Amino acid sequence: MAKDGTARGSNIKVGAGRKPKGLAEKLADGNPGGRKLTVIDLPEATDLEGSAVPEPSSYLRTKQKAGGEFDPIQIYTNTWLWLQDCGCDKLISKQLVEQYAMSVSRLVQCEEAISEYGFLSKHPTTGAACASPFVAMAQNYQKQVNAIWYQIYQVVRENCSVDFKGATPQDDVMEMLLRSKNGK
Repeated sequence: MAKDGTARGSNIKVGAGRKPKGLAEKLADGNPGGRKLTVIDLPEATDLEGSAVPEPSSYLRTKQKAGGEFDPIQIYTNTWLWLQDCGCDKLISKQLVEQYAMSVSRLVQCEEAISEYGFLSKHPTTGAACASPFVAMAQNYQKQVNAIWYQIYQVVRENCSVDFKGATPQDDVMEMLLRSKNGK
C-alpha cells in the first residue's frame, strides 16, 4: 500500500517461490512429502518402432510470402518423436509442440534475413542507418522458443523417473541456425 492509499503491484509474482522438484529427485530423496508419485517407465528405444506422430495443423504447411526455406513440420516431427522416446507424448499438448515448431522456424527465417540483409537498415523517414528489424524479431522469437521449450522440458523432467541425458530437439535449433547461414 502506497502512502496515498493506492495499492500498487501485487503480492503474488509469477514464477516466484521454490521450484518444484523433478520426479527423479523426489525418488532419490525417498519422497519426503509422502504423496503418491506417478512414475512413467521409459521404454527402450527399440520398442518405439511404428509409433505414429499426430498430423500437424494446416497452418504449419502454409506457403510463405518470402518463398524461402520454412519447415516447421520437420521440427514438429522431431520434437514429437523425442517426446515419444521419453514416454511423455501423452502429457504434452499437440498445440504446444506446434507453437514450438512455428517459433523455431520463424527464428531461423529471421536469422537468414539477418545473414542476407545485415544488421543495419535504412530508416524509412530519415534515411539514416538504424538497427535491422530482423534483429529485434529474432530476439523475440528466441525468447518465445526458450519459453515454450522450458514448458515442454519441465513436463519431461517432472515425469521421468531417471535423469534424462542425451540430445534434445532444442539442441538441433543451433545446428539449424548454423546450417541456414551456410546455405545448406
